[in-house]
Amino acid sequence: MKEVSATPKISSVKAAILGFQHLLAMYSGDVLVPLLIGAALHFTTEQLTYLVSIDIFMCGIATFLQLKRTPLTGIGLPVVLGCAVQAVNPLIQIGKTYGLGTMYGSIIGAGIFIFLIAGLFSKIKHLFPPVVTGSLITIIGFTLIPVAFQNLGGGDATAKDFGNLPALGIGFLTIAIILLISVFAKGFMKSVSILIGILVGTLVAGAMGMVSLKPVAEASWFHLPTLFYFGTPHFEWSSILTMILVSLTTMVESTGVFFALGDITGRKIESDDLKRGYRAEGIAVILGGLFNTFPYSTFSENVGVVQLSGVKTRKPIYFSAAFLVVLGLLPKIGALATVIPDPVLGGAMVVMFGIVGIQGIRMLAQVDFRNNNNLLVSAVSIGLGLGVTVQTNIFQFLPNALQIMLSNGVVVGSLAAVLLNLLFNRHAAENTVDDESVGLNEND
Repeated sequence: MKEVSATPKISSVKAAILGFQHLLAMYSGDVLVPLLIGAALHFTTEQLTYLVSIDIFMCGIATFLQLKRTPLTGIGLPVVLGCAVQAVNPLIQIGKTYGLGTMYGSIIGAGIFIFLIAGLFSKIKHLFPPVVTGSLITIIGFTLIPVAFQNLGGGDATAKDFGNLPALGIGFLTIAIILLISVFAKGFMKSVSILIGILVGTLVAGAMGMVSLKPVAEASWFHLPTLFYFGTPHFEWSSILTMILVSLTTMVESTGVFFALGDITGRKIESDDLKRGYRAEGIAVILGGLFNTFPYSTFSENVGVVQLSGVKTRKPIYFSAAFLVVLGLLPKIGALATVIPDPVLGGAMVVMFGIVGIQGIRMLAQVDFRNNNNLLVSAVSIGLGLGVTVQTNIFQFLPNALQIMLSNGVVVGSLAAVLLNLLFNRHAAENTVDDESVGLNEND
């Protein structure tokens, strides 16, 4: 299907700058996953350096898989793939209990599952009308706000200096710069407001002594991806099942992102589009297991970047994917992005995630809320999604497999939206189908 966009063609230089903005928007999330898992599993500095570098490299490869439409794969939207944050805790548990081989074997198994189930999963598109997809996008955006605020306060909420005045000052300065440029600038300057906000915020933070170049000095100049770097995979059924449950959550989230980008770009998302998108995601997850990185899914952060920049073509994303591949091969250069202070990233995230949430509200504007059923579907699903995000341990007495799914606000909210919509609106949907059938028969 052809890409629909009102965006005029842009030069390669502008596309490259916009691509760099996309890279910065998702870089912290990608680096965070290997750092968290590596630290929990006591990786050495050398192992952690490989983990971060190859993870960035594979993010670029995974993004290319989604951008390019083939007979089998690729949704062809301006989408960026990154590490699935919801997989962090399960992978740490598997790694500690069974070892790294089993951890990566479970990732490969989950990737195969995603690829095989893609066709079936794509056929349930009718379960995602505007009241469901709008609620889902709203949940995705607003459940990420706590992550943004954690970065805004310094990154570690348990630290004694969390929320210190310099961190808050830099974070809110970044927000202010983005807002000022978005409101008063014109043309290309306005479209890169997030990038400018991040760069200026980092420079000011550097002048205040908040930027350390130590990660750059310690990183090597070049290194290649290595198959089975941490050893050959081992396949253990309960670990694979656990990661399959996590994969279902990422597929639900990806579905919401696909519909959000389809809404932004003016492209109707069909079942065949979803199938290609899921398959590309499945291949990316398999490659993550083979090269000893992590599962990949679509990044909702970049929906906000697309919306704010107003550039809806894939050209900037191709540049972003290329940058990711290069940075993954050059750890020392790639480490430059790690010097961006957490408060700066947090400030940018507040804007981006907020925009994602508002995009969901825009989709909900299509819904007839004079119908009390629609009102209940949206209100309860959003309430449950945000509630689980705030109180993640509320299901701590349930079996571990259920905890993995129900501790994720996106999953809880989306499941609630789908089930409540089926419960409350099924009769209306059946009447609509019957009316359409009658009309067709009369015309015949």
